[in-house]
Amino acid sequence: MDNFLGLDLRLIWFHLYQLGITFMLSLPLAINRESDSAGAGLRTFPLVGISCCAFILVAMQVYEEPDAQARVMYGIITGIGFIGGGSIVKDSNNVHGTATAASIWLTGALGVSVAYQRYEIAIVLSIVGFMVFQLLKPYKQKKE
Repeated sequence: MDNFLGLDLRLIWFHLYQLGITFMLSLPLAINRESDSAGAGLRTFPLVGISCCAFILVAMQVYEEPDAQARVMYGIITGIGFIGGGSIVKDSNNVHGTATAASIWLTGALGVSVAYQRYEIAIVLSIVGFMVFQLLKPYKQKKE
């Protein structure tokens, strides 16, 4: 039974698989940002990742030509940059949230990588992103 009510069940399972991978790979960054009380965290990062993955999955199904898929990716890159920009806050002499903004962008790239089945890229993005926050934290200068 590959079809139910006109739906391709194999394709549904494949998309759930892709979105699940994206969700799992975005969790290390989400947990880190949540534990550091950053503005974006457990809800934002998985949503960004799976949304980017979903946009590419739809583009791959709807547009056969690579140029159209590339335009969707360009839109994602721009849109995620805009969302990340919203997490940057400047007060008198300090700027906060640039690392969170960059990690939101990284999570978008992770979602795109999974959609194109470039799991090796997505895994490296997840690991390196998490390591940047964990291993470089002691070297971050605290501003008063």
